[in-house]
Amino acid sequence: MTTTTSTYLAISQNLTRYQTMTADQPAVKTASEYYAANIGKVTSIQDFVGNYRLLSYALDAYGLGDQVNSTALVTQVLQGGVSSSKALANTLSNPNWAKFAAAFDFVGQGVSSISTSSAIKTTTSDYVEQQLESSQGQQDPGVQLALYFQRVAPSVSSGLGIMGDQNLLDVVQTIFGLPPETTGTNIDTEAQEITQLMPMSELQDPTKLQQLTERFTAMYDLTYGAGGSGASTPLTVSNDGNSTAPVSAATTILSNLISSTSASSGALSSAAAAFSSEMISSLQGLTLGG
Repeated sequence: MTTTTSTYLAISQNLTRYQTMTADQPAVKTASEYYAANIGKVTSIQDFVGNYRLLSYALDAYGLGDQVNSTALVTQVLQGGVSSSKALANTLSNPNWAKFAAAFDFVGQGVSSISTSSAIKTTTSDYVEQQLESSQGQQDPGVQLALYFQRVAPSVSSGLGIMGDQNLLDVVQTIFGLPPETTGTNIDTEAQEITQLMPMSELQDPTKLQQLTERFTAMYDLTYGAGGSGASTPLTVSNDGNSTAPVSAATTILSNLISSTSASSGALSSAAAAFSSEMISSLQGLTLGG
């Protein structure tokens, strides 16, 4: 039976092939061809924001697809640029806005910068990756989270960065068994607990990043069962203590990581007592990079 772990491993070990297959899907291919053929015709921010297909594609590429109708906000973000720490893009809680504004830096780099071959390639690659993750998420949210973590985590440099991104936070909570609702009240303390459990340097190490991601999928499988849907009901366990779903891949991964888990058990205990739903809600509105 397919599990989150087995699906993630199949994709991560053949990522280029999966990206190519995604890029070749009719809808994705049509959207990419339109973008490449028309982005060079844009002469201003107004042109860009006024073309729904171009704007939708660009926002999707940076994980902001749900903002396609927020044209006033998009315009303000682009007009503010990214050079100042007080620029709107740098003060919004979602860090994807800053990435989007940097890629479409009309103010700092000029309109021609958004349609260079390298810029088009970057946006197209990001769009395809977003489509791949989204399509996988329709089958198994755990796979989508794993792919997202592997792609985005290396760009994070602090515990606050993890806490400010709900997807990354979900992964870290799952990896270390941190409950989503606890009694913590101090953002800095909670961020420090995360860095103690998971030093940020590990996110820049491909081997350690892969181990962390596999540990997430293993824990996800053990929690939700094979092909877990992310529902709140955990994996059923029989009276003899054995799980009723085949999660051998997850068990193997966790067995390989048991020593590291034991080594961090002290930090884990304190971290598990540090999180609160109130703090996490407040942190989602925290301005990062401002």
